[in-house]
Amino acid sequence: MQNCGFNEKEQITDLLTLEKHLAGSYNSFALEAATPEVVNCLGELLTDTHRMQQQIFAEMSSRGWYPTPKAEDTKVMEARQKFSPSKGN
Repeated sequence: MQNCGFNEKEQITDLLTLEKHLAGSYNSFALEAATPEVVNCLGELLTDTHRMQQQIFAEMSSRGWYPTPKAEDTKVMEARQKFSPSKGN
């Protein structure tokens, strides 16, 4: 099978993009499903898609193709304060 000129990094990036789109689609379909059986089936597909996305991400990360820099401590604290429940609610 020919790769049509795509290198390995481009192919894996394409797979990751596909998994992200599938997850969004399965989620939308599950929200619109008419029966519990269909909702459950789509939920299982969504879980499988998340698992595959995580595996692809881990592979890309291990190769240095998807770097995730550590967040600055001040940014983490700001996010915690912003999204933590207010006292007294």
